[in-house]
Amino acid sequence: MKTRTLRSLAVQLWLPAVVLVVLWFSTANSKSFYFPPFSEVLVALRDGFVEGSLVGDIAFSMRNVLAGLVLATVVGILLGFLIGESRSLRVAAQPFLDYLRATPMVAFIPVIILTFGIGAAPKVFLIFLGAVWPILLNTISGVHGIATAVRESARAYRIPAALRLRKVLLPAALPQIFAGIRISLSVAIVMMIVGEIYGSPHGLGHFILDAGQRFQVKDTWAGTLLIGVIGYLMTLVLLGIERVCLGWYVRRPPRMRRQDRRLAPAARQEDESRFAAV
Repeated sequence: MKTRTLRSLAVQLWLPAVVLVVLWFSTANSKSFYFPPFSEVLVALRDGFVEGSLVGDIAFSMRNVLAGLVLATVVGILLGFLIGESRSLRVAAQPFLDYLRATPMVAFIPVIILTFGIGAAPKVFLIFLGAVWPILLNTISGVHGIATAVRESARAYRIPAALRLRKVLLPAALPQIFAGIRISLSVAIVMMIVGEIYGSPHGLGHFILDAGQRFQVKDTWAGTLLIGVIGYLMTLVLLGIERVCLGWYVRRPPRMRRQDRRLAPAARQEDESRFAAV
């Protein structure tokens, strides 16, 4: 098991490691003001944690993005099931959903700042506003795409509505719901940064804006790289949650794996005897 995990990590991380090594050596002698050596960017990142405000900025940004994403997930799944289960409601809501999906949520930033100010609540609302649509649309698609035979079987056995929702509809729609959450995570990070750049005294977006206004190019690069790392780590956490919730979907059940392990020695012996006969 450990060998398999290490092999999987090596497969996933060899290219990022190569890119980091190339960046380190290719920028080592850089004299450009706008493209400083990668080693100096890492030093600026360390100083931001030790002496600067990066720890507080990360806490502020992560608190907002998690609150907005959780709110978007709850609202998107609930509305998605409601609209996906009702054909008349789905047809009536389609023009409204298409309009909002085509409207860039960044356009609402000035209105939200003018209306609610520059505190944490407007940032959470802005993140929610941008992240809810992928989850909502994927949930509608997942619920609407459940096979008719599955629905008819649930009705034939007179399964109660609450049990049918928990045991039939939700598991069937979960793969598409998680796909929507992955998209919403990227959107949430973008909305977080843009909202903090336009109006916030704290956060990673404010850190990057402040460093750029003071011509601290190394700090600007450090903040930008840090956002990418945080987004990658959040994606890994989400993928781990997805594997736990969708174990039946992403891999074979344990019973089948145990059966394969029991049959493996017999299959190898059969192959060896077949080759020996040849």
